[in-house]
Amino acid sequence: MAAAHLGVASITTPLHNDSLPHKSSFLKTQKVNFCDKPWAHFSPLELKSKTSPSRNQPIVCMSVPQNVKAAKVTVSPLDLEDAKEPPLNLYKPKEPYTATIVSVERLVGPKAPGETCHIVINHGGNVPYWEGQSYGVIPPGENPKKPGAPHNVRLYSIASTRYGDSFDGKTASLCVRRAVYYDPETGKEDPSKNGVCSNFLCDSKPGDKIKITGPSGKIMLLPEDDPNATHIMIGTGTGVAPFRGYLRRMFMESVPTYKFNGLAWLFLGVANSDSLLYDEEFSKYLADHPDNFRYDRALSREQKNKNGGKMYVQDKIEEYSDEIFKMLDKGAHIYFCGLKGMMPGIQETLKRVAVERGESWDEKLSQLKKNKQWHVEVY
Repeated sequence: MAAAHLGVASITTPLHNDSLPHKSSFLKTQKVNFCDKPWAHFSPLELKSKTSPSRNQPIVCMSVPQNVKAAKVTVSPLDLEDAKEPPLNLYKPKEPYTATIVSVERLVGPKAPGETCHIVINHGGNVPYWEGQSYGVIPPGENPKKPGAPHNVRLYSIASTRYGDSFDGKTASLCVRRAVYYDPETGKEDPSKNGVCSNFLCDSKPGDKIKITGPSGKIMLLPEDDPNATHIMIGTGTGVAPFRGYLRRMFMESVPTYKFNGLAWLFLGVANSDSLLYDEEFSKYLADHPDNFRYDRALSREQKNKNGGKMYVQDKIEEYSDEIFKMLDKGAHIYFCGLKGMMPGIQETLKRVAVERGESWDEKLSQLKKNKQWHVEVY
């Protein structure tokens, strides 16, 4: 089912597809709902199937055209657009804001290594933020290194626009991978060494309270002075979080003060197809805005690079390096977000490409930073 962003499908043929919610073979007609996620707000389309004369060649008939373009969502309150500077550190570790968990949704399929969750938090409009900023989270309990003191703050990039997933300015979303430790000798999980905050968040239930700080960060703010600008976004795993916020603002929300007409190009690196995050949303943007959005996936365990090795985001960058360098020369912004270990390989690739083009990467990087085109947030 390539069009996983569509609404409800009735399927009358046996099939096995790892992208479907129940991950099993269907031997009779089943309803498959692709719009059951609280963070996916798309108008459902009906798919109806007819029994085919041949068992092996079922016919799937569309009841509406496949290329129906979703209307943009109205957001409020619009006074969130009035601030000239981003909100910073409204709540600090000594006096955090107590917010409420709205929902926790597993984002990945069964074949993904590890678990990643989409977590919606209700802050009641009291902790406003801009796209690209982060919240701090203080997990419950005491700091084992400082008995009697609370845990240290953990920072998480916000994965929603300032209007949140409910478009009313009262929620924020986090994209969190559960940190689990396995003993290298026994191969068994050691809960005592698991990530305290990520497990607290992924185990949370609607109604649970959560202490947050912030918002923080200015490096990853989305520049909106030029609505025709090019934005190249490179993320690995949960590093896709700020880019989801950018793309919702560009393509999903009806924001009177920001009419994006440039190019957004997302490179997302994950292990395999089951590990893709927000793929339905991004695929929908690709269908609706083919002139303004490009989307390239690097699946390290499923794809090979030109040398026959695993496909990582830097290999995708190299594949399109000529285009990317020309875009940067014309003022494009480039963003990197993800694990700290992603940057050496990317820098090495960019440096090699620059040398092949007869350029000095050090000079080029210095100029990109000077022009505020270079945005990096790694952890």
